[in-house]
Amino acid sequence: MKTRLKYLVITIFIMIMGLLSRKYMNIFPKAIAPFIGDMLWAMMVYFGLRFLIPKLKLTKTLTLAIIFSFSIEISQLYQADWINNIRATTLGGLVLGHGFLFEDLISYSLGIVIGFVLNYAISDKR
Repeated sequence: MKTRLKYLVITIFIMIMGLLSRKYMNIFPKAIAPFIGDMLWAMMVYFGLRFLIPKLKLTKTLTLAIIFSFSIEISQLYQADWINNIRATTLGGLVLGHGFLFEDLISYSLGIVIGFVLNYAISDKR
């Protein structure tokens, strides 16, 4: 399978899993259920970057995914009406989130690292 197509399929699969994780949160242990969606969101960001820039080194993709994800979370500290109106939409809420939580930074980090490890495992350049 071509590299970009592979990353597109993985990104879409993770996106679907993330949406389903919100609906079927009860299948996960209660201690981790609230964090699964955020982990999958960040993993989707990682593989989305792999799709957009497939020739980028894996470690640079990891770094960009962390910077992007952390930036989105930190932006949630800004609560102006105009951005909260965007966050109130379904897509805006999924992309921008609603309120800053330190735990989300941990979830993002775990999701991105898991994505990185999976990417390394399936990489042709190991």
